[in-house]
Amino acid sequence: MAEPEHGKDLVERFREAFGRAPEGVWVAPGRVNLIGEYTDISGGHVLPLAIPQVTTVLAARRDDGGLGLCSTQEPGGPTGLAAGELTAATAKRSGWTAYPVAVALALRDTGREVGGADIFVDSSVPVGAGLSSSAALECAVALALSDLHGGGLAGLELALVAQRAENHYVGMPCGLMDQAASACCTKDHALLLDTKEQTVRQVPLDLAAHGCELVVMDTHVKHSLVTSAYAERRRSCEDAARALGVSFLRDATGGDIETALATVAAGAGLEAARRAKHILT
Repeated sequence: MAEPEHGKDLVERFREAFGRAPEGVWVAPGRVNLIGEYTDISGGHVLPLAIPQVTTVLAARRDDGGLGLCSTQEPGGPTGLAAGELTAATAKRSGWTAYPVAVALALRDTGREVGGADIFVDSSVPVGAGLSSSAALECAVALALSDLHGGGLAGLELALVAQRAENHYVGMPCGLMDQAASACCTKDHALLLDTKEQTVRQVPLDLAAHGCELVVMDTHVKHSLVTSAYAERRRSCEDAARALGVSFLRDATGGDIETALATVAAGAGLEAARRAKHILT
């Protein structure tokens, strides 16, 4: 739980939307990745770090099991969903409200008793910029719902719930990197995530102390995992792993790579072989 920037303004916005004060404020950051693109879906290692831009969630419990959802980034008043409307079908629809619904469902899948809540969202993480705005939203909502209803989620456990929300309910077969970065990164560190073993290690990265600065550039190209070729690329990596008889491409890094790539090409095609080469090398 943390104080957001312009926190008093957001508290007033929450009051205007829901007619009462929030019970708390929760924050989760966006991320950039230093190395390891697509390796998180192949059991490999990635090295992301958090950025200053965050998603802030203000929330208060409801007794009826439903969700009230409002965002400073979306026009209009709150969207109200009764308890019976919190379904997989609702989570599959387009728009930002699908993510809080998906998180509530993923939390319930873990056996937690998750009640209703009014949720107000503000975010400085640019949407569609490849900075994991959806993961930041998922993690902030998961933190809020967990804390409000006694779940005590944190760290990788939180990240796995957020990933389940996106995989099983939003319908995006992403790896664990985005949610783990949002849930686990710490200041002046990169996060070494082993996606097969599901372990993390904080790697000191105090760039300012070495006279360095990380620059994130806006290319003005909109990015969407749901509508991009991400799912097709993941399937290629999985096909390549099956051709090699392993669970993850990460497990095929021993031995002769060219022989392995020839095996993939014969069993899964040239496109899968090209993508396997990226992972293996």
